[in-house]
Amino acid sequence: MAPKRLDVRDDLREGREPFQRIMDFVDGLEPGESWELLATFRPDPLIRVMSRRGYRHAAEEWDDGTWCITFLAEAAAEGGQEA
Repeated sequence: MAPKRLDVRDDLREGREPFQRIMDFVDGLEPGESWELLATFRPDPLIRVMSRRGYRHAAEEWDDGTWCITFLAEAAAEGGQEA
């Protein structure tokens, strides 16, 4: 199953802080579920927060300057059940 995706690029372009929106999104995921974030920059502070919450990540900058960060739940990364 493809990871759920959250796109916060418009929030960032319009000067809105997306952190609470991101946390609400993550809190709504099933245990072990992976997800992707689209942003206008590499969100290193968020990556650290997600690491403490048990997520590994892979970050990729696309040609248009978009950053796609895939967060993989540790249980899924270790071969456990993924939603």
